[in-house]
Amino acid sequence: MPDSAPDSGPYASPLVLDRREGPYGEIVLRRRIDPLGEQGSIHEIIANGCFLMDTSDGRSERLLVDAAFGALPAERRESHPSVLIGGLGVGFSLAHAAADPRWGRIVVVEREDAVIDWHHEGPLARISGAALADPRTVILHTDLVDYVRNSADTYDALCLDIDNGPGWTVTESNETLYTQGGLADCHARLNPGGVLAVWSAQPSPTFGDALRNAGFTGVRVEEIQVARGAPDVVHLAARTA
Repeated sequence: MPDSAPDSGPYASPLVLDRREGPYGEIVLRRRIDPLGEQGSIHEIIANGCFLMDTSDGRSERLLVDAAFGALPAERRESHPSVLIGGLGVGFSLAHAAADPRWGRIVVVEREDAVIDWHHEGPLARISGAALADPRTVILHTDLVDYVRNSADTYDALCLDIDNGPGWTVTESNETLYTQGGLADCHARLNPGGVLAVWSAQPSPTFGDALRNAGFTGVRVEEIQVARGAPDVVHLAARTA
């Protein structure tokens, strides 16, 4: 999720474009207009009153994908690795992966009907349109926690960005993803040599311990510099066997 906040900068009061109640609570798409005309308008996604992400930057989402690719073994990088993106969001991660011909199969798991609709028929199509038309891309309408627990599919990389971090989840049901059991499920979804990348608004030493306890190796953190405050981070870990 990106590094901006919904009430920062010169943007005017937001206009609600869509508001829906679903099985996971309320989800809202808003638009803000930059009165200075520097960035035009930005779109924001709000879940249960919590700001999740917007279209103002995208550095976090791009680094999430690039960091996962860069952490793969050289032979895997050369063989069109597959990637699972957890959370469609505003589409930056998907668009960035699809713009890179080195990736093979690109699967996105998204549980919210509204978010999928905003990409297929709404204003977020300007970000994801080309990626959705890419034959490598598949969108799975399901809950990520359930998918990693119950699926038999495996990938070379998992790029997860469904919360504001392991300690700041959008819904309580997401908390199990960051436990030893949930991380063991992620470990099982990776091919040997595969990489797990998890976005977070701040580093979490305890999350690093949980990754190691779940069988991951090479646990480390990459920072993403933001305009204000502490850097965002991507937690990286590998499955060696």
